[in-house]
Amino acid sequence: MSSTYSGPGMNVPTPTAARINPNPPLGSACATPEMRLLNDVGQYLQNYAQERPEVAALWCFGVGFILGWRLKPW
Repeated sequence: MSSTYSGPGMNVPTPTAARINPNPPLGSACATPEMRLLNDVGQYLQNYAQERPEVAALWCFGVGFILGWRLKPW
């Protein structure tokens, strides 16, 4: 597979986004839109947590505190 487009008198490299991925991620060929949405949200949360770890940690602490308080067995 060539990374250049050679048309009439042209030899232009193709952009990275236009190239076809020969090795797509496992399960992506038959993934439903809901699964892709969950993967996108998970990827967004990972990126956010890497950029702002203290905010993500406070959110996790807050959600855990509320869940622990509301799900207390007594």
